[in-house]
Amino acid sequence: QVQLVESGGGLVQPGGSLRLSCAASGFTFSYYAMRWYRQAPGKERELVATITITGGSTNYADSLKGRFTISRDNAKNTVYLQMNSLKPEDTAVYYCNARGSRSSTWGMDYWGKGTLVTVSS
Repeated sequence: QVQLVESGGGLVQPGGSLRLSCAASGFTFSYYAMRWYRQAPGKERELVATITITGGSTNYADSLKGRFTISRDNAKNTVYLQMNSLKPEDTAVYYCNARGSRSSTWGMDYWGKGTLVTVSS
């Protein structure tokens, strides 16, 4: 069955770095655009970054551009989020999302369970 499993979260000090991974299975990974979302305590879920099916185009929240980088490895069915210069306000549960980007998959939408990132001294 379809599965998205995030990993790499944890506790880091302000200014530190983390690399999140999302391993996909049960569907044709290369037919799906991939996105990272996050939800901070007491706040609404927000879009962090998006990458197209081949990795040819990426988009980021303006406040994160220059600190966060999304990438994908279609041979490994994995999407990554490199996070640098972390700030306390980056503390959130980070979710991996797969969105169908081909005619055969249009409208399909899969979610992982999330991984917690805590930025604190």
